[in-house]
Amino acid sequence: MTESVEQLHLLTLNVGLAQHHADWNWQDVNSPFARIYYVTEGGAELVLPEGIYSLHPGHLYLIPPFKTHSYRCNDHFVHYYLHIYEDAPAYSGFLEEWNFPVEVKGSELDRLLFERLCTLNPHMVLPQSDPQSYDNPMTLERNITKNRQRTLCNQVESRGIIFQLFSRFLKDAVKGNPDIDERIRQTVADIRKNIFRAISLDALADTASLSKDHFIRLFKKEIGCTPQQYINQKKMEQAQLILMTEDTPVKNLAYRLGFDDPSYFCRLFRQRTGYTPLQYRETIIKQ
Repeated sequence: MTESVEQLHLLTLNVGLAQHHADWNWQDVNSPFARIYYVTEGGAELVLPEGIYSLHPGHLYLIPPFKTHSYRCNDHFVHYYLHIYEDAPAYSGFLEEWNFPVEVKGSELDRLLFERLCTLNPHMVLPQSDPQSYDNPMTLERNITKNRQRTLCNQVESRGIIFQLFSRFLKDAVKGNPDIDERIRQTVADIRKNIFRAISLDALADTASLSKDHFIRLFKKEIGCTPQQYINQKKMEQAQLILMTEDTPVKNLAYRLGFDDPSYFCRLFRQRTGYTPLQYRETIIKQ
């Protein structure tokens, strides 16, 4: 599992201060990047699969990548926002390996850190708060490019601030499934490591020193789904990320993710998202 800070590559996509007046209401948002909020005034609600959270001033909130969520706001609401993206080439599943608290108590230092991050990155302010206005390939690619083109001094200071804000949640985080069977834990790590290759269940079972049937039963018991379902889920999440940040043709994307049959890849993608890869890129994201 990822335990070294050197393996954590977080990039700033957007950062700013947003003021709302009953107009922060977005449904079923699902993005390939994480969000951190620091509330300064008013209140709103964050709707997650596990429950509804009331957002209060002086608190920090974290939404992991690929977590479907909604917002409710019926009054005055002011918050800092930070969108952070785990660099795909260095993808290690850090944000997946840990269970983070949604809410932690913030401090005046956190507000000052957000303020400084905004000062360092004025070009990363969102022109609109509607997720559809920034959750698109062109904007994501532009922001990632902007991040990498900043001066080294700016990059170092910004990353240091991000790590400080992120550490507030890491302090109270726990490794997911601490009692998971070590063979299955290693299997999950191997799947993430080889996400861009064809992954054989027979090979995974052999590595775990289990028969294929026993391996599948144990994996489902520990993870809650079959190994093939888990592999497909992680490959589709990676496909979403690539579709939103690169202009890779769908056929090439399928091969890149280890699929011999692009049609099968498209069927899996549609089963997960409800859209074909082209619809996801050209219709849903760009609308």
